[in-house]
Amino acid sequence: MPHVLARLQEALGAAVTTDARALDATREDRSGWRSKADPLAVVHAASVADVQATMRIAHASGTPVVPRGAGTGLAGGAIASPGAIVLDVSRMNRIVEISEADELAVVEAGVLNGDLNARIAPMGLWFAPDPASRAISTIGGNIATNAGGLLCAKYGVTREAVLGLAVVLADGRLLRTGRRTVKGVTGYDLTALMTGSEGTLGVIVEATVRLRPIPAGEVVTVAAAFPDVEAAAAASAAVTAARIRPAVLELIDAAGLARVAAYLGAAGIAGTPIEGITAGETFLLAQSDTMGAQAEAAEIARIFTAAGGRVSVSADAAAGERLLEIRRAMHPALAASGQVLIEDVAVPRSRLPEMFRAIERIGRRYGIEIPTIAHAGDGNLHPNFVFTGDEVPADVWAAADDLFRAAVELGGTLTGEHGVGILKRRWLADELGDDSFDLQRGIKALFDPTGILNPGVMFEAPVSAVHAGA
Repeated sequence: MPHVLARLQEALGAAVTTDARALDATREDRSGWRSKADPLAVVHAASVADVQATMRIAHASGTPVVPRGAGTGLAGGAIASPGAIVLDVSRMNRIVEISEADELAVVEAGVLNGDLNARIAPMGLWFAPDPASRAISTIGGNIATNAGGLLCAKYGVTREAVLGLAVVLADGRLLRTGRRTVKGVTGYDLTALMTGSEGTLGVIVEATVRLRPIPAGEVVTVAAAFPDVEAAAAASAAVTAARIRPAVLELIDAAGLARVAAYLGAAGIAGTPIEGITAGETFLLAQSDTMGAQAEAAEIARIFTAAGGRVSVSADAAAGERLLEIRRAMHPALAASGQVLIEDVAVPRSRLPEMFRAIERIGRRYGIEIPTIAHAGDGNLHPNFVFTGDEVPADVWAAADDLFRAAVELGGTLTGEHGVGILKRRWLADELGDDSFDLQRGIKALFDPTGILNPGVMFEAPVSAVHAGA
């Protein structure tokens, strides 16, 4: 495909690279999945015009395009495919506008989640989506996967924070969706459709996002160690049943907690509830940020105690942040001992104890330890598999298959926030059913009739894209 490369270089100049190191970097994300071959080139787009020029050339030549931001995805949704153009929008990182009066911001797709919050915090505002990767993930990527995080049980996932989008379509046209108003129901909601579409319908280049006032109440943190994961899961379900909505409600099972404790070391856990943990104990963390935080935290502590927890309560901000860092240390702790396949199922909150029992059964069935962390406030679990080597072992895939099946049987879903990507596409039809699956493929075909946008993500790549080199 030298003619395609030549056209890209003619139109975009130094924005196009074929450097071996740059190509290789796009072959993986943080999912543990790695592409088998390099892409054709990487385009480091710095403007909407760059993205449009790339898509026009790709559309005319039938060349696959993989939109990519910071590369922090966990489902293989932005990994280079052979012969594709990787369209990197991470250099489109301008905060275009902040409106304090309307509580909104207009940002380019490459703006980091954490950078936006650092900019607006002095104004008493914040951007609520809070993925664990918020310091290094882009808002465009958050929108493409409809990312969740620690705070979404109370404040919603990314979709609830997106008012409008600018999207470059497969043929290079620029589509603007949504609006700047809080309300608006004119026509189909294309903003919501694009949110979570994983680069398969268009390339997100700009977003108008909703900002919130920083909560005015004090923050009170409740942490507890439980004798086993079922007791902790029952305690979290009891908090939900009591109509309490803490900002954070996070659970780490025994296998995960042991690894976190070893990773942080004695100094890292000194003075916390996990200091001196015993085998089998699990960790449950809640944080209240309302005007009545003290009273809410006291009720959470009562529920945790009644469920068998060893409870501590703190209104000290530094202590609360330290406990959150224990939660955020989970994935670095796992990655320190091998490759990690991070799964992402969700079940109704009342059925969390059943899902944890299913995970334990599956682990015993395959002789595999499955360290699990959960956004317990919304029933979203992340079972993890740690392995060595470049390929995910067959028994891990078999165990993951059983996990997905168990979650769906409990009324849940195979992905709560990471997206389908490449990793989960083979299970998509089983959850959606034939009619919904066919309709969704039809939507994909409407927006991308030649199948060049992220072929192989969510759905198998069409023949046309395969022939083009995907």
